[in-house]
Amino acid sequence: MSDFSIIAVFMVGLLGGVHCLGMCGSIVGIFTTQVPKDRARWPFHLAYSSGRIASYAVAGALVGAAGQAGMLLRDEVPVQHLLFALSSLMLVMLGLYLAGVWGAVRRLEQLGSGLWRHLQPFTARLLPVTTVPRALGLGVLWGWLPCGLVYSVLVTALASGSAGQGALIMGAFGLGTLPNLLAIGLFWESMRGWAQSPRVRLTAGLLVIGFGVYGLIRVGYTFYVHGWSGACHVAA
Repeated sequence: MSDFSIIAVFMVGLLGGVHCLGMCGSIVGIFTTQVPKDRARWPFHLAYSSGRIASYAVAGALVGAAGQAGMLLRDEVPVQHLLFALSSLMLVMLGLYLAGVWGAVRRLEQLGSGLWRHLQPFTARLLPVTTVPRALGLGVLWGWLPCGLVYSVLVTALASGSAGQGALIMGAFGLGTLPNLLAIGLFWESMRGWAQSPRVRLTAGLLVIGFGVYGLIRVGYTFYVHGWSGACHVAA
């Protein structure tokens, strides 16, 4: 399932641009105006996103390691398949959120609010973003912003059952968000109207739901063919 997961989370990152505009658009818009007039903007935005993706990868490694500990029970319980089913359900919920139908994913953002309260003061020290290293540092910190989109994908990293796979999955997700965040930074005003279009949100949401439903079908098929006990020994 790992190949599917990597492709799916990359596409989720790409399609989640309508969400990225709301979560990261403001800070990207602010530091865009602070870039020195005689400097090109793209190195600053690339540095910011590199730091953000690095934080995603670290988070993926941590939850992947936690999932690996859960794999100790795989002889009795098909842990990995159940976690993959949960990650697919999260994608369905995320798709409904992106489409503007159901906002339950927003509640996930409360999980990281405690950590963010400790990190947020450090972001102010990096503003104004007048150098590329400052943009990189801001990205590293902003990668820990409570975000339902990120938390939804972290469940997939957890299901991977490996620190390395978890980091790879979150890195792929981060790369998927890269085009949108670069576009937001470089074309802030025009991107804002595009991402808020109901048709764009609905299309993105339906595509993400499709990935989630496909994942659930795969898990269901595994249980149908191998049963509960047999699924414990089927490689994910």
